[in-house]
Amino acid sequence: QVQLVESGGGLVQPGGSLRLSCAASGFTLGDYTMGWFRQAPGKDHEAVSCISSSGDSTYYGSSVKGRFTISRDRAKNTVYLQMNSLKPEDTGVYYCAAGAPNVPCSPYLRGFAMDSWGKGTPVTVSS
Repeated sequence: QVQLVESGGGLVQPGGSLRLSCAASGFTLGDYTMGWFRQAPGKDHEAVSCISSSGDSTYYGSSVKGRFTISRDRAKNTVYLQMNSLKPEDTGVYYCAAGAPNVPCSPYLRGFAMDSWGKGTPVTVSS
């Protein structure tokens, strides 16, 4: 059974850092395009970052580029999102998702192209 479980969210002050984890079971995440999405209150779903199945390509949304880093640990079958210099506008629920290897890890990444989703982990950036 394919399962994705996110963790690491919480409350952090502006300028702080968090590292989100997404543990996969039932499949090998290295065979899939892995993405992080977020949904802020009252806003549409947004693609935050992704990493291709080969690991050769990564993508970051313009609002997080330079502050967030996606990485993958094949041995732990886990993908991470390191979030630094957090801003109040980063507040939202963060979801991990897996898509087929032909899903582009690019600015064209869309949620409907992903096959499996975690339940999300909330991130609140506030003083």
